[in-house]
Amino acid sequence: MKLLIGQLPNLVLPMNKYLVTVEFEWNEEAMQIIPEHREYINGLIDEQVIEHYAVSMEIQTVWITINAKSKAEVKKIISKSPFNKFWKFNIHELIIWDGQNYRLPVVQLN
Repeated sequence: MKLLIGQLPNLVLPMNKYLVTVEFEWNEEAMQIIPEHREYINGLIDEQVIEHYAVSMEIQTVWITINAKSKAEVKKIISKSPFNKFWKFNIHELIIWDGQNYRLPVVQLN
């Protein structure tokens, strides 16, 4: 008997990792909602939904790595940000995301 994933009642699907690239417009209105936006982003970081959040004011771009089940879920998460009306974004699923933070510490013999 062949079962499809959606037929398994208690199966937890693994999260995928996505890179969201955001271009934004900076103005006085955007400046006023920084505290509300930071509270939203900090909550997602605390819940391990967002792994990395980087902002460049020089090119008015944000890069966010998000753990989610689908692009649609990522779009829903991003769209809830108070900054959403200032953002134009692209979502790309990642297959590899590697770096020093994902490695075991180097063993140093004394």
